[in-house]
Amino acid sequence: MSITSVLRALLGGSLIGLAATIALLAHGRIAGISGTVGRALDPDGGRTFRIPFLLALLGVGFVSALIAPSSFGAAVRSTPLLAVAGVLVGIGTTLGNGCTSGHGVCGISRSSVRSLVATATFMLTGGITVAIVGAAS
Repeated sequence: MSITSVLRALLGGSLIGLAATIALLAHGRIAGISGTVGRALDPDGGRTFRIPFLLALLGVGFVSALIAPSSFGAAVRSTPLLAVAGVLVGIGTTLGNGCTSGHGVCGISRSSVRSLVATATFMLTGGITVAIVGAAS
């Protein structure tokens, strides 16, 4: 692992933490991506936060791809397999009432026991999945 990789990871993690902090302090919202996507069009008054937040995520990705296209690698799996994985993640975040951003970044920082358990479950399940897929490859 190069020092550049470490610095990029630290910068990325810091920016995620900063964005989550701004969302909570300035808007009173948890920056959980699955909940934000799932409720983007709900008529509960949250649209004014959720839609701009999601557009900003897409915009930052687009600008990052323009500035540093070599930072984005090619897909390591086929598009249909990635689509199935995305659906499974969506089902899991619905069952778990949140995702790694909501539970792992925001929940743990608020000392939520539920988020700690959820994040540990995400990590364990991810490790098992990698072991199974790695063994099958």
